[in-house]
Amino acid sequence: MKIVSYNVNGIRAAIKKGFYDWVKEEQPDIICIQELKAKQDQVDTAPLDEMGFHHYWMPAVKPGYSGVAIFSKIKPTHVEYGCGIEKYDFEGRVIRADYAGGSIISVYMPSGTSGEERQAFKMKWLSDFIAYINDLRKKIPNLIVVGDYNIAHEEIDIHNPKGNKNNSGFLPEERAWVSSFLETGFVDSYRSLHSEPHKYSWWTYRANARNNNKGWRIDYQMVTDSIASKIKEANIYDQIIHSDHCPTYLEIDI
Repeated sequence: MKIVSYNVNGIRAAIKKGFYDWVKEEQPDIICIQELKAKQDQVDTAPLDEMGFHHYWMPAVKPGYSGVAIFSKIKPTHVEYGCGIEKYDFEGRVIRADYAGGSIISVYMPSGTSGEERQAFKMKWLSDFIAYINDLRKKIPNLIVVGDYNIAHEEIDIHNPKGNKNNSGFLPEERAWVSSFLETGFVDSYRSLHSEPHKYSWWTYRANARNNNKGWRIDYQMVTDSIASKIKEANIYDQIIHSDHCPTYLEIDI
């Protein structure tokens, strides 16, 4: 099973930049999308149908904001829209697809960069999300939780750790949350196979950051330890440009 996760920063903009052509070339089994910024009826989905994808959308209520989706060539046994917490589901942050061997969740975690109110919202989300996942694991032990976590975990995951130590996305309490999430029984699939530095998944549009590779690794494919031994490959497609993020890739046999 080949899984791609991608914060497209607007699905319509990504399509105009060749997203569908790239999908045809890459041939993933499942694509988990974050930051749709559109509802399904605003998007030409015919190419997805032609490529054999079943597609499931969880847009935000607010137009042009947030939203997640799962495009899957394997028909899920069930799709769950949202996490059951209204203030998060209003923003279109979680969608889950269930399969015979486990479940895949596409998640777009909040950013706290716009100020104290949203940072507080983010920290509450992190607390609520880990509780949601821990409860879900009682029913579905095998989980793959992919998407934009909006947190760089370790110093190796960010180009300037000292300069960003007080910035949202690299705050000590956020980094500690990622550690605690892993300690509940998850594996960072990419880092389990790759220890090299300077591999990032997001770059600001400012100061020519991408060309200079001044980025952050904030997009993850986390796998429960119950299926971690089945990881075949995990990678970051940092040369693919349809967004300020790039896709992450996971091949796993479940």
